[in-house]
Amino acid sequence: MAHAVNVQRMSTMLLKTLRDDPADAETASHKLLVRAGYVRRTAAGIWSWLPLGKRVLDNVSRIVREEMDAIGAQEVLLPALLPREAYETSGRWDEYGDLLFRLKDRKGADYLLGPTHEEIFTLTVKDQCTSYKDLPVIVYQIQTKYRDEARPRSGVLRGREFQMKDSYSFDVTDEGLAESYRLHRDAYTRIFGRLGLDYRIVSAVSGAMGGSASEEFLAPAAAGEDTFVDCPACDYAANTEAVTFAAPSAGDGAAHGPVEELDTPDTPTIETLAVHLGVSASATLKNLLVKVDGEIVAVGVPGDREVDLGKLGEHLAPATVELVTAEDFTDRPDLVRGYVGPQGMAGKAFRYIADPRVAPGTAWITGANKADTHARNVVCGRDFEVDQYLDVVVVEPGDPCPACGAGITLDRAIEIGHIFQLGRKYADAFELDVLGQQGKPVRVTMGSYGIGVSRAVAALAEQTHDGAGLCWPREVAPADVHIVAAGKALQNELALELAERLGGAGVRVLVDDRAGVSPGVKFTDAELIGVPSILVVGRGAANGVVELKDRRTGEREELAIDEAVARLTA
Repeated sequence: MAHAVNVQRMSTMLLKTLRDDPADAETASHKLLVRAGYVRRTAAGIWSWLPLGKRVLDNVSRIVREEMDAIGAQEVLLPALLPREAYETSGRWDEYGDLLFRLKDRKGADYLLGPTHEEIFTLTVKDQCTSYKDLPVIVYQIQTKYRDEARPRSGVLRGREFQMKDSYSFDVTDEGLAESYRLHRDAYTRIFGRLGLDYRIVSAVSGAMGGSASEEFLAPAAAGEDTFVDCPACDYAANTEAVTFAAPSAGDGAAHGPVEELDTPDTPTIETLAVHLGVSASATLKNLLVKVDGEIVAVGVPGDREVDLGKLGEHLAPATVELVTAEDFTDRPDLVRGYVGPQGMAGKAFRYIADPRVAPGTAWITGANKADTHARNVVCGRDFEVDQYLDVVVVEPGDPCPACGAGITLDRAIEIGHIFQLGRKYADAFELDVLGQQGKPVRVTMGSYGIGVSRAVAALAEQTHDGAGLCWPREVAPADVHIVAAGKALQNELALELAERLGGAGVRVLVDDRAGVSPGVKFTDAELIGVPSILVVGRGAANGVVELKDRRTGEREELAIDEAVARLTA
């Protein structure tokens, strides 16, 4: 068939749609991408992209490439199988922990499957660039990445193997890095706009990636695993881990009476303590014990708030943070489980981290470091000192906006992009220097910028589907028009002729020419597959009339064949 490059025939396509949702599917994208024949599960967190899915994935990649090329970025392809040495130099061989896929070759040498490529890009540029005249440079790739997720789920949203665009900028000055960061930020707004995604740009934390400035691009969706803060009164938006609240003013410690011990049997929790004393949980001080790289650390927050362990981990990265166990208490008899307080202990028995709300001069009811005993009037700055202040409480709806003070809201979202000003973390690790204008070595500064290509496909499915199936934006859809031959030989023949005409005009066509399949099944599949325009060749074909349907709006229109062709090729 001529123009076959633009025409896909369902009679010969590797495509099997399903009527029922996969048993393990929880999210809309997981259900629909499988049912519509876009992907199939190979193993937990590992997916095969079938012809329709591959076309959508390629369209997303094409848009990413076009916008990256437009800012002067150069595409390369680096290996996914990487030697251990580079990641040991950066420290990430250990920092990544169980997320890293590790393997040995037949000679016993250690390798890994790349999760991101900061190390290898740094070494590549070190090999290629020796002078300030060689910079700035932006290099990128679109490649398969690997992370050994403990619980891969939600289809291609959280897999162990996934497609990602990662790019890296290399500059001589911090001002140059800021410009490269701006170029990427602007490119990302164009990319996600062209993809048809609803998204928010939010402040984020760099964590184990290192560096300073960091922003995430989030696609709001009920299936999202990220929670972000949005202020309805101003333009403030941030990942919950990046939200920081102003500390209250220091109080007058002298205004409080002396520490008073209280007999509080069987009150090891904030809830039981508050009921026993008849006080609000906010009057108590909660002290959560964690281990930071094996060292016991206490984290103090108001009793009516919870510690956000993810936020704490980001603040303390690359250190490993985990909760203490019963065995840890056995080894430390000075720590009385359920009755720990900072007085006499902070800075001695443990390092004490506190939320800014535990401000100097504030008084609390907290553990007395004795079984069945608490203490009242324990004043910060008088009875204990804080070693480090970190904003570590779980953010709650109604908390004051850090920018304007209005009550914030919380929403779920899918992370589709992340940009970092890395600074010189990796340049220092690999001694990436170039000869500067003054003839002396200058340390290069870097940026790192990622887009989840396969995740963007799932995010689009989450945001644009309806009750009947997928509903792709035109630029990423697997075809521009889905022709349905709803009848016998006459309709099938005309459908193929129309596919030929449209394909020859540059229109991407999916034509349902399957024999022995009822019109009802074909219509259902057309809705499920989600191509933007559906052209039905039915009973009116004998009179030269076809029906054109807009998949998103559901609007239908009967048109003469030539008029329908003109409409679709305009």
